[in-house]
Amino acid sequence: MPTLSSPNLCRLSRSALSLTALLMIGCTPLDTPGLLSPETPSAVPEALLTSIDNRWYTESAAAVAETNRQAQRLSLQAGSAKNIILFVGDGMGVTTVTAARIFEGQQQGMSGEENSLSFGKFPFVGLAKTYNVDAQTADSAGTMTAMMSGVKTNIGIVGLDQDAHRGDCQSAAGNQLFTALELAEIAGLSTGIVSTARITHATPAATYAKSADRDWENPSMMPAAAIAAGCEDIASQLVNFERNLEARYPGIDVDGIEVALGGGRREFLPNDPAANSRDAGSSVEGDRNDSRNLVHEWQALYPKGDYVIDQTGFDAVDTDSSENLFGLFNESAMRYETDRLNDTAGEPSLTEMTAKAIDILDNNEQGFFLMVEAGRIDHGHHANSAFNALSDTVELSRAVQAALDATSREDTLVIVTADHSHAFTMAGYPKRGNPILGKVVNVGSNKPALADDGLPYTTLGYANGRGFRDLGNETNADMVYYSEAVAGRQDLTALDTETEGFHQEVLVPLKSETHGGEDVAVYGIGPGAHLVTGSHEQSIVFHVMNHAGNLFEKASAALFLTRPQRRE
Repeated sequence: MPTLSSPNLCRLSRSALSLTALLMIGCTPLDTPGLLSPETPSAVPEALLTSIDNRWYTESAAAVAETNRQAQRLSLQAGSAKNIILFVGDGMGVTTVTAARIFEGQQQGMSGEENSLSFGKFPFVGLAKTYNVDAQTADSAGTMTAMMSGVKTNIGIVGLDQDAHRGDCQSAAGNQLFTALELAEIAGLSTGIVSTARITHATPAATYAKSADRDWENPSMMPAAAIAAGCEDIASQLVNFERNLEARYPGIDVDGIEVALGGGRREFLPNDPAANSRDAGSSVEGDRNDSRNLVHEWQALYPKGDYVIDQTGFDAVDTDSSENLFGLFNESAMRYETDRLNDTAGEPSLTEMTAKAIDILDNNEQGFFLMVEAGRIDHGHHANSAFNALSDTVELSRAVQAALDATSREDTLVIVTADHSHAFTMAGYPKRGNPILGKVVNVGSNKPALADDGLPYTTLGYANGRGFRDLGNETNADMVYYSEAVAGRQDLTALDTETEGFHQEVLVPLKSETHGGEDVAVYGIGPGAHLVTGSHEQSIVFHVMNHAGNLFEKASAALFLTRPQRRE
């Protein structure tokens, strides 16, 4: 009989949750004496008018009033969300969010600081502790496993609990975790995955795969012992998702992942030039050493599906009739947002992929589960390229807005968060409106501030990494890895630090910048979003989604319906 381990879900009564919401967000009714709002009556002591006439006061009071209105409309019942969308900004720590909102605002002609990204307007925000079971500063595999399964695990492990050991295939047995996407699939919802990284990379992989090592994206990356022991590479697990899930829970009949869009063609193609795509950038595009062509296997499994590799094919997909969509737009990760125009074949933006995915998934009246990752924020930071990291964060904000425009607040839970942060800093005392990518210019001055070494410095910097580079108008941050490291402080006086190819200085020289270990923000809107409020273990993200969509209960019901009937 197919079974699932019952999760330890916290259940609060409506009255308890209502009281919690009131205490957490200050939801005092607008007509309660003592609340000064934009509607405050004229009978106010004159001594108080200076404050309440100030625009900062009135704007903040209006924000409280709006949060109050949203909280009062919120359904606290489990299962109120028909649709669930999880956005993950890979490496999008709080400093990244702050700098990106200023960056976007300045691009729009504002000072920048007052700007808000789309998800910055969500009514509920909390903090998530990102550490792995065995690591103080986490990686994407362990953190995304926590968010998708509700269980924290070790660094480098995908879809397995902490009793599994990285690189040990046999340790996976008995330690596999079910994910929110799998529960949604069993429950009859449509499911989708979108990422600008490789679709087999750690974050998207944690939605569908079980692997003792995040690097096992294709068999050429696996040790012979793991293959001999029967472990399946991550790309193969994506194509065989439907088959594997039905084998794990005998009797169920699922229809597989409807939408999978991202990069990583090399993980699915054999190491044979005859298998190259028409826009292959390498002489041999595929990395697989087992002769399997997983694209052909996917097409055989889903003959009515659409496989696309470029903008033209993507644009041609009919979302009303397409039953499955598989898009692999690059050999490895997709381009940075500012570098997309340099792809001769053309790549869709994260916003376009998100909108297309929703257009297909919402054909299911039972609802859908969608995970969207802005994977290249992380890569920009690793390359010490604030420009690219911020540009991709702004694109994530646009994708979130597209999702909000395409769905209803009444039946769709949207969560925006990060898997981890980065060693990224915003410092100095720059004046209001100072270019966020620029050199620090202090209040009351028109000249760059000088450090004790007599050199100017930028507002944004990194604690570690490859460090300073001036690559001019180069939009591909990864080109930094083809140049020699430049250690120590540099004289930036004559340099334009706001160009696409400027890479910030670092304190500690490393081959690549590292993750940061601080908590990350969790933003929520829609049914169940109030549960993100507070400071929590990162694994709570799964439980919020599970509560909002009643995923475990729906999946359990589907499993019980498929068990063999006992004969009398």
